[in-house]
Parts: sequence; C-alpha cells; structure tokens
Amino acid sequence: MLALAASVSWGVADFLGGLKSRTLPVLVVLALAQPVGLLLVGIVVVAGGAGTLTREALWAVPAALLATAGIAAFYRGMAIGTISIVAPIAASGAAIPVVAGVALGDRPGALQLLGFPLAVAGVVLASYETGGELGRAGVAAGVPWALLAAIGFGGYFVPMHEASESDFLWAALVFKASVAGLLGAVYAVVRPAAYLGRANLLTIVVIAIFDSGGNLFYAASASLGLVSVVSVLASLYPVTTVALAWLYLRESVTAVQRVGVMTALAGVVLVTAG
Repeated sequence: MLALAASVSWGVADFLGGLKSRTLPVLVVLALAQPVGLLLVGIVVVAGGAGTLTREALWAVPAALLATAGIAAFYRGMAIGTISIVAPIAASGAAIPVVAGVALGDRPGALQLLGFPLAVAGVVLASYETGGELGRAGVAAGVPWALLAAIGFGGYFVPMHEASESDFLWAALVFKASVAGLLGAVYAVVRPAAYLGRANLLTIVVIAIFDSGGNLFYAASASLGLVSVVSVLASLYPVTTVALAWLYLRESVTAVQRVGVMTALAGVVLVTAG
C-alpha cells in the first residue's frame, strides 16, 4: 500500500511537472521545487524521530543522481510529447529493479512473477502511436527521452531500497538533500531565464509536495518489502498521470494505450495478491 501511495503521489507530481515544463524551462521547474521538498522531508524526519545516520543511508546519493537524470529526461519528454504516451514508457524501467532483486536473492511468489511482466508490458504498450497519411505506426514524440527516463528511474529503485532498509527517514532526507544540491549547482551555473508569477510558484510548490510524498512513501515501502515488489508497484505512477491527462487535457489515446493501462492494473492485482 505504501508503494502504491508513492505511485499515486508521483503520478500527480509528474503530470503537473510535465505540464508546467511546457511553459517554463525544465531546470526551473525541477530546481525551484527542491528547497520546498527538502524542507518538507526535513520536517517529517524531525517529527518522525529518525535514528542515527548510518552508512547504508548514503546509498541514497547514487539514487539521487539516477533519479535526477531520469526526472529531467521525463519532464523534457512530456514537454515535447504526449503525456499519455511518455509516462507509461518511462515506467518500463521497473524491469531493472525486478531483475536486480531476483539476482540479489528475492523470491517472489508465482502470482507476482506473472504480475511483473504484465505490469511492465502494460506501460510499454503506450510507446507507439499510429498516424500520418498512411496510418503507419511510429515512435511517438518524446519516447527517446522517456527511454532515458526509464533507465534513470529503474536504476534509482535499487540503491534507494538499499538505503531505506536501516532507516527510511534518513534515506529520504539524504536523497532529497542530494537532489537539491545537484540541481541547485546546475541552476547557479546555467541561470535559465523564466518569468515566475504567483501561479507558477504555487504549482511548483504543489509539485514539490507530491514529489516528496512519493519519495517518503517509497522509502517507507522499501524498508518493509522486496525490491522487486515495491519498485514495480511504485512504478505504476503512469496510471495516475495518464488518467489526469485524459481528464484535464483530453489527450487522444488509442485502443492499444487503453489496453496497456488495463494490463498494468491487472499486473498490480497479481503483484499484491502474491
């Protein structure tokens, strides 16, 4: 349930982040959200009474590097492509922690083993669209960026799971501090120009809240469950992102994409049932 909560929280943040990246530079959206997110996670850590910082929590640093690269590519992909297509393909990176988890000794049940490929296949089905005068299939706009995001996101889950096993609160704080430091340094060097009105700032704050919530929920789930299970469930954020795109943007989606969402949901049922 914590991993699913992470997927919903990330799904909302990603929808808003991708939408805002169409009017603001991606770096502006990402960098300005980090101080707010760091403050929120810091409050939770203090209120939650985190224990002693351990070396295991430092695994959150490489997790932060991978996640930052992934989210930057993801936002860029959604800025130039269809959110309903980019979001599902980015989540195909869930295959990375599944393979890593099994290699490290995880032993998922039979239903879970069936649910994993269903969940991953469901999000991949949205990668292609038909169009053009001859109606031929092709790679949808933004998919190359989504593939880069998949690598970053998939790589994030493994070290973050390792960091969260001893104390997930410290892991979440180290992760957020690393992301904030990295993006802050890049922002200071690049200094992207952008007009920031009150509405833009409010949206960025909301993005920070949901993104940080996703990080905390995943870290908590990682402290309790197998990496091959919680990472797949957390990777189902595209269901929320795509649903919001359908509802608010009226994005055109094909029958194949709808099948993909239903397949992903079936995978969730099997993974949780196992």
